[in-house]
Amino acid sequence: MAGTSLYVELLGGVAALLTTLCWLPQAIKILRTRETRDLSLVAYGAFAAGVALWLVYGVLIGSIPVIAANAVTFLLLSGILLLKLRYG
Repeated sequence: MAGTSLYVELLGGVAALLTTLCWLPQAIKILRTRETRDLSLVAYGAFAAGVALWLVYGVLIGSIPVIAANAVTFLLLSGILLLKLRYG
């Protein structure tokens, strides 16, 4: 059973890494092009609010993987939202 738990944790870690870092290319593209017209402020705002709630949930249950993944995701999304507000 201990081996199964390791695989489950590894699976969760890879999922967290992929869903967290997927926002990095978007942020880099915005920084390079300064173009945000096609991004929905409402959608990104709602998603950031959801991620913030997941972060709070992670803190409440004491789950380091949930906290770490959602903290990084929230920072990236917040950066994208700020760029959206700055560049329109």
